[in-house]
Amino acid sequence: MAWDRFGQGPPLVLLHGTPWSSALWRPMATALSARFTVYLWDMPGYGASSKDPDHRVDLGVQGKLFAALLNVWQLDRPHVLAHDFGGVVSLRARLLHGAQYASLCLVDAVALSPWGSPFFTLVRDHAEVFAQLPPAVHRGAVEAYIGGASHRGLGAEDLAMLVAPWTGAIGQSAFYRQIAQADERFTDEIEPRYGSIDEPTHIIWGSEDTWIPPERAGRLQQLIPGSSLAVIDDAGHLVQLDAPTALAAELTRWTEQVR
Repeated sequence: MAWDRFGQGPPLVLLHGTPWSSALWRPMATALSARFTVYLWDMPGYGASSKDPDHRVDLGVQGKLFAALLNVWQLDRPHVLAHDFGGVVSLRARLLHGAQYASLCLVDAVALSPWGSPFFTLVRDHAEVFAQLPPAVHRGAVEAYIGGASHRGLGAEDLAMLVAPWTGAIGQSAFYRQIAQADERFTDEIEPRYGSIDEPTHIIWGSEDTWIPPERAGRLQQLIPGSSLAVIDDAGHLVQLDAPTALAAELTRWTEQVR
């Protein structure tokens, strides 16, 4: 498993989602490292971590692994910043596996059913067929899928960064395998427990998120006692790339409040 640690100050762990990796958080992590010791990691099946087909990559496994990883890093109560399904990974570690946080920030997070775009659902039901696509067709499908997560549109460099881990024989197989192992039961299992979360919790959402609609943010805020919500205008699901300045400002405000 690939991970990195840098900066000085209280520990802050960043979690990515799918089909992303820690590379999506890297610029923001670099800025935050002026005030925090930042931990970045690629979940198994993603980024630079192992894509061995014998390793399960479902959200249940990722939640257990994150709780264990905090023990390996000897982090008792870190600040946690989680995007997309990094949200449910952090929530499962907290609610099922004994992890505790100094604060929790959920960004366009997978936390409530239903989730998954029509393409995601189609692939999940026919993953073995999609895994056999010719490489060029696969790349085009992944580029279109990832591009749809941005409201403002992705530049060539950003798109290449997000697509690269899913190319080649290993990457193509891994892309469809992680979708095939997705299951809403991993959020349904913990949703009734959200009321027990007592860490300071902040929710950030892109106003134009078409993958997980902003109304889901309001529902999540109602379920987590005392949580706060900020909606970033003109940003889609990839708020890190659509509105980096506004997101940085919001994260600075939040982290200064809880630090």
